[in-house]
Amino acid sequence: MSSAVVTRFAPSPTGYLHIGGARTALFNWLYARRMGGRMLLRIEDTDRERSTQGAIDAILDGMRWLGLDWDGDVVFQYARAERHREVAENLLASGNAYRCYATQDELTQMREQARAAGKPLRYDGRWRDRDPSDAPAGVKPVIRLRAPSEGETVVDDAVQGRVTWANRDLDDLVLLRSDGNPTYMLAVVVDDHDMGVTQVIRGDDHLTNAARQSQIFAALGWEVPRMAHIPLIHGADGAKLSKRHGALGVDAYRDLGYLPAALRNYLVRLGWSHGDQEVFSTEEMVAAFDLKAIGRSPARFDFAKLENLNGLYIRGAADGDLVDAIERILPNVGPERGLVAPLAPDLREKLVAAMPGLKERAKTLIELLDSAYYLTAARPLVPDEKAAALLTDEARARLAAILPALEALPEWSAAATEAAVRLFAETEGLKLGQVAQPLRAALTGRTTSPPLFDVMAVLGREESLARLADRITKS
Repeated sequence: MSSAVVTRFAPSPTGYLHIGGARTALFNWLYARRMGGRMLLRIEDTDRERSTQGAIDAILDGMRWLGLDWDGDVVFQYARAERHREVAENLLASGNAYRCYATQDELTQMREQARAAGKPLRYDGRWRDRDPSDAPAGVKPVIRLRAPSEGETVVDDAVQGRVTWANRDLDDLVLLRSDGNPTYMLAVVVDDHDMGVTQVIRGDDHLTNAARQSQIFAALGWEVPRMAHIPLIHGADGAKLSKRHGALGVDAYRDLGYLPAALRNYLVRLGWSHGDQEVFSTEEMVAAFDLKAIGRSPARFDFAKLENLNGLYIRGAADGDLVDAIERILPNVGPERGLVAPLAPDLREKLVAAMPGLKERAKTLIELLDSAYYLTAARPLVPDEKAAALLTDEARARLAAILPALEALPEWSAAATEAAVRLFAETEGLKLGQVAQPLRAALTGRTTSPPLFDVMAVLGREESLARLADRITKS
């Protein structure tokens, strides 16, 4: 294993950590761990108008929640602007860059002429070989790369294969704006070099940037990192992923009740495969991850698949861990359910005890929480419409008739309550469901719940009998 591998995740803090960014971070993290290397984190905050501290916090929080740790301190691109300017001046001194005094009007005219001729919108190089003494008064120049005008620029990409651009189609890009601020293209190259990045893994919407950045690396005499441009994520309908498909922030998936391990597992399978294996532990992902196994076609995001996978992880999770996970999202999802964190010790104990029955059918933590309604609801319970319809006069008379048998039980357990209810149904010549369904409605306020006798055991004797009494006396 080489310890020289260095990857980086470099988000722009203009919003939350979206699902595509989370997958890019995961792929960088997995490759670094697989190769025994390091993954660095760089916040590309050069767009001062759109970059916010809130977005930076959301990105860091999202990565921590996903379990994607980074090596070393976070690098902030804007703080390195002086270094970027220094490199631009070095390029100027070496003749690999030049000052361009084209005015805004001239640039607009160039664009309009190119558009009219149906040609790419390119700078025409008018200041490339002009003497700076020709500079018009009062115009602050930009610094442009003196890019090669003949030949080709080639990127040997680990995912896309060999990609070639004719240099005549790539113009002299701006390195330093007229206000002295470095451009994104220059900043990325300088930062990747200074941070020792050996492998760039990012979305294929950056593929053309790879050609331009390769030219800057070459002009500086620096080694170009290896590249891997991964296809973007599309919706299940094949269209580019948008909010309606689930292009939400990682924080939203947390509040929707997904487990970080399940989301990691789902994301790794978006565009990468390892035989027919669908479920991976983190250790298995690290051991198997390979850039060559990333496909070239866009991956399709499928909420149903994510839900099913999350359900699998919920069923396999320890009961106490699930209650911990629920507690962590309570600040955002608890108030509407009348719950606050931390949970009261007795409620927490009941939730842990109820979890084996609750987690069998739940696909998200929210479903788990909502199916635990019977534990968290205050007396007297307000039954939903279906449960209320079950609690007829006849049904309540049956509840009244079975109450003494339940009150007389020497021990209160799932087995004991089940035996008592079965004996009552048999004695009265009823089917079990004719007694069990009104019991469920009275005890949970719902017509569906975990197994009834498990519910009674978790609620305990006192609460169960009190809820039945509430329903019997209610007219």
